[in-house]
Amino acid sequence: MDANRAQEILEQSSMCQVTCNGEQVYIEHVDRDQGLATIHPLSNPMKKISVTVDQLHE
Repeated sequence: MDANRAQEILEQSSMCQVTCNGEQVYIEHVDRDQGLATIHPLSNPMKKISVTVDQLHE
């Protein structure tokens, strides 16, 4: 995924299915300049991590 698509998903009112390393995640923030996204696994909302957007898949 690229940073622009990650930002689009973040701004959508409906939730898209996004995975990172095979685990469903929620995108909290996208830094387009750095190509990074702050995410948390749906199974653990308190575990926030930063990943490169190319690790995210629809």
